[in-house]
Amino acid sequence: MAYVAASSHAERLHAAAEILRTRLAARIVGLQETTELVMISLFAGGHCLLIGVPGLAKTLLVRSIADALDLDFRRIQFTPDLMPSDITGAEVIAEDVESGARDFRFRKGPIFGNVVLADEINRTSPKTQAALLEAMEERTVTIGGRRHELDDPFCVLATQNPIEQAGTYPLPAAQLDRFMFLVKLEYPTRDDEMRIVRLTTAPASEPAGALVSKAELLAIREAIAASAPPRQATAAATTLARRTRPGEKDAPETVKKYVQWGVGPRGAQHLVQGAKVRAALRGRTAPTVDDVRALVLPAFRHRLRVNFQAQADEVDEDHILNALLDGTA
Repeated sequence: MAYVAASSHAERLHAAAEILRTRLAARIVGLQETTELVMISLFAGGHCLLIGVPGLAKTLLVRSIADALDLDFRRIQFTPDLMPSDITGAEVIAEDVESGARDFRFRKGPIFGNVVLADEINRTSPKTQAALLEAMEERTVTIGGRRHELDDPFCVLATQNPIEQAGTYPLPAAQLDRFMFLVKLEYPTRDDEMRIVRLTTAPASEPAGALVSKAELLAIREAIAASAPPRQATAAATTLARRTRPGEKDAPETVKKYVQWGVGPRGAQHLVQGAKVRAALRGRTAPTVDDVRALVLPAFRHRLRVNFQAQADEVDEDHILNALLDGTA
């Protein structure tokens, strides 16, 4: 794989991001922040959980980004009767036409793609949800005692519907921690909604092809991973993560009052990884403290565990994290 110099990878990613934003604007209205967070996850090698009501163009956004980056897109609709083998694949009996001999052969499931959209991931059983854990963390699938490597790049983009929670299975903390970001999608503004209706009720133009090849994406991602972040950025991420823990001496009063469990080390790791990509998207070779602070909410909100007092006072994770940012220089 060709190595990309620090300056060139930032310039190339910045140029591709600008073109991608322009292209997506012709098909998707709003969602600029969501688009950037999904791109950060892809180029950082992480996964992303999107929470929003139906009809907010989550699937269209993910598919459009995958097409622009020359990636194999797979979609899995999670339902209560979905089995782990429906995701990972299974060994099936195959017969050789000439000899008539039979043996087991592995048939790949939809998890073997570059961008996997796990739609309504909380609607399937914990057993099936757990089938994603190895894939998300190890980038492998084990079937019949044999490990199968997943394609590279590999990114899970899962969605959850915040309404109709009856019959759903909340994701356990261990699986939530595998997601780099949790992104909340809100309703569009009135002007944006009018543009959505106008665009979706008229003929749509086809995309003009991939902006970045898979090989180039991997080279850019490798160069970003190989670049060492400034000490100020890692110090800021570490401080913010530690201050979410109520047992820390310098934790703010909001955290001590409302938080049961704070953010673990993986949260700070993802925060720095995301900040490096965010800087590259803007044409810079190194992240700043501002890049770190800009990603605190999506990187930390699913890693906090609030207590009963927070629920009684209707205080959510975003409120606690905003108070943390306001009190941390």
